[in-house]
Amino acid sequence: MAQSNDFGFGTQIRKSPYFDATVRWGAQGFSVYNHMYIPRDFGDPEQNFWTLVNDAILCDVAVERQVEITGPDAARFTQMLTPRDLSNMAVGQCKYVLITNAEGGILNDPICLRLGENHFWLSLADSDILLWAQGVAVHSGMDVTITEPDVSPLQLQGPKSGEIMRALFGDEIMDLRYYWLREVDLDGIPLIVSRTGWSSELGYEIYLRDGDWGDALWERIMTAGLPFGLKPGHTSTIRRIEGGMLSYHADADIHTNPYELGLDRLVNVDMEADFIGKFALRRIRDNGVARKQVGLRLGGAPLSGPNTWFWPVSHAGETVGKVTSAVYSPRLKQNIALAMVSAEHAGLGTALEVHTLAGPVEATVVERPFFDPRKQIAATGAAMG
Repeated sequence: MAQSNDFGFGTQIRKSPYFDATVRWGAQGFSVYNHMYIPRDFGDPEQNFWTLVNDAILCDVAVERQVEITGPDAARFTQMLTPRDLSNMAVGQCKYVLITNAEGGILNDPICLRLGENHFWLSLADSDILLWAQGVAVHSGMDVTITEPDVSPLQLQGPKSGEIMRALFGDEIMDLRYYWLREVDLDGIPLIVSRTGWSSELGYEIYLRDGDWGDALWERIMTAGLPFGLKPGHTSTIRRIEGGMLSYHADADIHTNPYELGLDRLVNVDMEADFIGKFALRRIRDNGVARKQVGLRLGGAPLSGPNTWFWPVSHAGETVGKVTSAVYSPRLKQNIALAMVSAEHAGLGTALEVHTLAGPVEATVVERPFFDPRKQIAATGAAMG
């Protein structure tokens, strides 16, 4: 029997609990992330961007799978996976962390959530950390259980997201601090809510703890949000590049180390606790890096969409790096990009050339993030023009 509106990569690509709702609400295209469908197209990506920065969008990010770590040694084991010092992490707190291998290469850059004394989630970017963590646990000698729970996040992002959360959960949700979480219940739907998100705007992530409620939760949030201008949307490439936020496999991978990205604050090679990659990262810190991530402003006509290739970057005819993420920012009225270039060409103001598919364009190394560099919008919820 023929089915209409059936998007198909086959059954090996999983659908989120919100899949049918996103199609109903206008999703026109999907990508694959952590072996799942993720909506990437609700029409005009520029309109999606303006809705995000002026009002609010609701995004299906169930692809952010959780690695759940429990058991008596959960805290020690979680620390072993990351070079960020978690010794002062309180129950109810979230931290942006890197997962590194023995060479100091980045395997993932998740948000770590501490739900209990011996209960952690790693809310993943796009790579198989469940398998890595289970493999590490086998020979660790630690008493831990590592699973993927039935947890599916949504992102509610944008300056109106706080008011929408108040409409859903009442005034008490307004004192939830940046990078903290709370266990809540919405009309019987079990949730974890955190003040986090992949947008550099004020925002919340709403972690559904029972996939059967997916459709009901989506409709409930959209109904509460419509008076505030809420629209279904997708994570904005424009906004995340403006904010200098990493996309794993694009801006970082197993061959990238934290120091190349300027993420020294997420590495503590001098702490007592052991973690995978400690000695390699100490050596990299002491010896320095040969390449660095930079922000670029690109010349040429406005880009019609993000890059789908790593564009070569050259200086005086010699290739010195590659553009990893590029897009046109309608707010900055400028093509902007994140690039990895040789350290000697990473200084602010350096003139470079980028070889796009449409031909070579001039580029200049500039500060990143390109907008709201101190992340005041996300941290305080303050709207900025």
